[in-house]
Amino acid sequence: MTGCYDFCGHYEWTFEWLRQQGGHELVKAYWDESINQDSQVHASTLITAKGFEGMKEYWGPTLADEGAVYHRTVTDDVFRIDMHECPSKGFLLRNGLKQYADYCDHCMGWIGPMMKGAGFVVDHQHNHCGQCWWEMRRKEDATAPSAPGELSGAEDVRLRPGWLRDEPVDTYQRATEPDDKTTA
Repeated sequence: MTGCYDFCGHYEWTFEWLRQQGGHELVKAYWDESINQDSQVHASTLITAKGFEGMKEYWGPTLADEGAVYHRTVTDDVFRIDMHECPSKGFLLRNGLKQYADYCDHCMGWIGPMMKGAGFVVDHQHNHCGQCWWEMRRKEDATAPSAPGELSGAEDVRLRPGWLRDEPVDTYQRATEPDDKTTA
């Protein structure tokens, strides 16, 4: 039987296999169709109907069940997640698994289209080391992403000593799809 973390290795392998079969566009289609429009449709239903409350209802139990080490900050205008230890990327790192060029992109690959459909945009960064942050706002809200520590205080993942490493940081601003990023 495949355990829940073992699944992450197969998942990442699938992304690379799809890329080899049909390129980046096929991988993006998989993320949107198989995750956003199928396996996580319950998330879309909650978030479309309830906005930030739906985000709390979805991500609270989901991240806890996955064993994520994270902090959540919610205001009337923003839903923020600071991921201190991503369980799936952590599994890949601990086991030396790297098939697909950027495993972390699959989150934006399904969350971005879901947020777009629900009327939200995403500011996000990931450091390829199992750490990231997300800020979701209504698409009409032009507020810039928070500065480090501004919204989530000491829990802001960007304040952790390991945030900046040798890996580049991918940045998404007001994004709704995986290609809306810059890398620095």
